[in-house]
Amino acid sequence: MKALIQRVKQASVKVEGERVGSIRQGLLVLLGVEATDDSNTAGKLLEKVLRYRVFSDDQGRMNRSVLDVGGEVLVVSQFTLVADTRKGLRPSFSTAAPPSHGEVLYEEFVRLARESDLGSQRVQTGRFGADMEVALVNDGPVTFALEL
Repeated sequence: MKALIQRVKQASVKVEGERVGSIRQGLLVLLGVEATDDSNTAGKLLEKVLRYRVFSDDQGRMNRSVLDVGGEVLVVSQFTLVADTRKGLRPSFSTAAPPSHGEVLYEEFVRLARESDLGSQRVQTGRFGADMEVALVNDGPVTFALEL
């Protein structure tokens, strides 16, 4: 399981022109699920996302997590994150989870996020498997690729 996290001032996601999720300050989480991932993987990665220190403290150092700053999280499924791009000019998705497995773990990640100290009101999502338009104002820019 991989998460590309971006520190944002705001972010939103639309499906067929309808806004289905939006946040203010927080993290945009692009989430990719691999075939070997399970519920345990989802829980561990979520803990890392929520506690990863990417927000500035009073001295300007990245020393605060999204939990510390009271930020929000927008979780968007993105299977292309798990593509193998080492060979050739076309990505291979051989390690990606099949859609049914990917959706279950995506929903598990979201459920755990809503049950975390973050709280359900501060967790927004895209729509699994949909063609989405994601808009963001990256703060920094600050972007990290997290994986287990």
